[in-house]
Amino acid sequence: MSEFVVHKRQNYLDAIEPWIGKPVIKILTGMRRVGKSMLLEQVRELLLGRGVEARRMVVLNMERLEFEAIKDHRDLARLIGESTVGLDGAKYLLIDEVQEIAGWEKAVNSLFSEGHWDIYLTGSNAHMLSAELATLLAGRYVEFPVYSLSLTEYLDFKGLGKGHAREVFPEYLRLGGMPAIHQFGLHEPTVMQYLGSIFDTIVLKDIVARHELRNVPLFENICRFVIDNIGSLISARRIAEYLKAQRLSVSVDSVLKYLGYLEETFILHRARRYDVRGKRHLEINDKYYLGDIGLRHARLGHAPSAINGLLENLVFLELKRRGYQVFVGKVGDREVDFVATRDRSVRYLQVCYLLADDAVVEREFGVLRSIPDHYPKLVVSADTLWSGDQQGIGHCHIADFLAGSAA
Repeated sequence: MSEFVVHKRQNYLDAIEPWIGKPVIKILTGMRRVGKSMLLEQVRELLLGRGVEARRMVVLNMERLEFEAIKDHRDLARLIGESTVGLDGAKYLLIDEVQEIAGWEKAVNSLFSEGHWDIYLTGSNAHMLSAELATLLAGRYVEFPVYSLSLTEYLDFKGLGKGHAREVFPEYLRLGGMPAIHQFGLHEPTVMQYLGSIFDTIVLKDIVARHELRNVPLFENICRFVIDNIGSLISARRIAEYLKAQRLSVSVDSVLKYLGYLEETFILHRARRYDVRGKRHLEINDKYYLGDIGLRHARLGHAPSAINGLLENLVFLELKRRGYQVFVGKVGDREVDFVATRDRSVRYLQVCYLLADDAVVEREFGVLRSIPDHYPKLVVSADTLWSGDQQGIGHCHIADFLAGSAA
């Protein structure tokens, strides 16, 4: 095993730091093992660096045995009260995996209302920010989505600069970006075993046990189908029909429910379809992307036929890291891989493996040319820089795009 080295996720710390001491609850959300715990520890170090006394902090990691007695908001309130007896003035609460505490929002809301608590939470389930909770804490929290390592962060973990992006990209494509894989020396069999255990933990603990699912094989078949069709348009009806052909009976409503469970744990992200010309969202056929592509390899192995979906997955996650809302575009009967919006800006992206011939070039660039506006348009591929007049539509190597050294 490689020597353990702590790497700062500086982009996240830079986003969080301006909110320190501000009267809002800071919530870090993301899939298990993407690095939220380490980020929370780095926030604690930021507070110490600002002169905050350790005795003014209540720090709980709900995955550690020492805190297993904290079952609900009453236990939490009792512990916090005992830990801060006689302390006046500002106090700080940091809880890792807060969703493990039943009714946690009641205790947190009560503390926040006192006016002298600075609160930081992490969670691995999107349901913790459900409509009911958002109403309770309306205007009182800010969310920081945390993702697996970007290619830039992956390079940093290896001690390399962006100039090595293309060189390292094939390894990143195989192993994905879960931070802890660097502790295993990036040894592929060990990494795949570790990623498989993450997947199993999410499925069995966070979904099967939490939602008391009875037909686990059926749910696992749905997982396998979606993972095997990353980057393809999928509907719940299509999945139900596929399972029916496998002699497994499931309703469309049940499929939708199961897909929702996978989204809740951030193991899957959904990209809805958007009619670019009609300026409206479409209700059927979405695309799904994994929270980390290494999970696909750990569960289904490497498949050359999946390369286009995997490249799309990487670009999708990078756009999300950069703060974009990401949709799948529809232009007439053609598809735009991504319509990315942020603030009032829009950009369109096509992703493909290789611009192998004129037909592929026309397919990828042609759909972008057909979009009747002047927002930036870009084709991303694994080719070395392709040149040609495409009416202002850009092109870049996917490794350069992911490392932020191009468009």
